[in-house]
Amino acid sequence: MDAGTRVDAEGSLPAGLGRAIRETAADIADLLTEVADTNGPVPNSEWTVGEAAAHLAQANELMADLAAGHERPYGDGTPQSLADANARALAAFGERGARPLAAMIVQQAEAFLDAAARAEPDGSAERALVTPLGPMDRSVLASYLLTHMLGHGYDLARAVGRPHMIDQARVELCLPFLLAAMPRVADASTVAGLTARYTLRLWGGTEFGVTFSGGTVDVTSQRPARSDCTLLTEPVTFLLIALGRCNPWLAMSRGRVLAWGRKPWLAPRFPTLFVAP
Repeated sequence: MDAGTRVDAEGSLPAGLGRAIRETAADIADLLTEVADTNGPVPNSEWTVGEAAAHLAQANELMADLAAGHERPYGDGTPQSLADANARALAAFGERGARPLAAMIVQQAEAFLDAAARAEPDGSAERALVTPLGPMDRSVLASYLLTHMLGHGYDLARAVGRPHMIDQARVELCLPFLLAAMPRVADASTVAGLTARYTLRLWGGTEFGVTFSGGTVDVTSQRPARSDCTLLTEPVTFLLIALGRCNPWLAMSRGRVLAWGRKPWLAPRFPTLFVAP
């Protein structure tokens, strides 16, 4: 899209979210344009750099289509179904060049923002959109897009030996998606029979509550009454743990996660209650 015809999504999305999406896509593109060989491995992944970048380009296109109101079935939200959908999509898409994929990642992020900005102002912008992780409005979907790019952007940064692009401001913008998705990615076998009330806080940032009862997970924007355990986490660490990129035990041992409350022994259990898709 020509910069002269770009539509500003800032008025249709929470403050800073459109800018974070645009800047994160540009950060990832900057990483890729310096890669001569995309066959190198991504740490802790079965993908190469080229495959991870291709997945990002495809995912950004998917999100742009969803934001425009198109239906794009893509798994059923379970980790295995999403992995299968990713494998099929990659097999059908042959591009692995760094520069073409960098351009696609940026173009499709812009297409998403354009779709969000052009959403009808009569309330249809809040219509639930069908996504790989359940119904969402466009604002939560935008948070999903940012979260997804940051996770794979982190992987690519590690693969090429460059600093990652995650910071506290971007983590805060990921929270609407993470809180919406949390009940969906809870491990049913692990939360069955659990009764516990957690308060989660980011250093210098947001606080929210997660309550487990009778196999259900309730996430609220406020701490629960009589919280059993409070977890205070450094923001970047919080996102990396949520996305399965950081060992929670190591983070706790390094003081990146602090815990207290009536039942502080519940702290190590919290990360095990979810399965990152």
